Amino acid sequence: MNWVERLYLVNIFKGMAITLKHFFKKKATIKYPEETRPFSKVFRGLHILNRDEEGRERCTACGLCAVACPAEAITMEAAERQEGEETLYREEKYAAKYEINMLRCIFCGYCEEACPKDAIYLSQTFTPANYQRKGFIYKKEDLLIPNPVTDPEGYQKALGTISREKEGV
Repeated sequence: MNWVERLYLVNIFKGMAITLKHFFKKKATIKYPEETRPFSKVFRGLHILNRDEEGRERCTACGLCAVACPAEAITMEAAERQEGEETLYREEKYAAKYEINMLRCIFCGYCEEACPKDAIYLSQTFTPANYQRKGFIYKKEDLLIPNPVTDPEGYQKALGTISREKEGV
């Protein structure tokens, strides 16, 4: 063998050494259904419309979230509160229609920052897959957190890590 052929064999052995080194390293992939990867603390997932402790909706239909949305994914219609609806809505105005088009949403969090009443926040839950286009347009009923008066366990579960972060725990 001349010296050129020897250099070629040396390079092959270096490549094999790299391959063997990676063969014994910890794998980056996970077995998804059995194992789940933890989300980052700053992960922005599914939108949630919040309620207060008495079960009333916090949204006052001011429209700041819709204006702040760069993708124009939020649409809403305001309505006036009627007599006897004081237990449903905090303010005199409420969102009669509230929709988020998740196909347009870029999960920037501007809607959460713009809301003066903390009525909307992005949870730690990712958006589920769907086969229909209309399944990605979430209506107010889909986004509302469970009522703390009628379903306290569901309310605490839906609050999740957001309430702990605001309390500073």
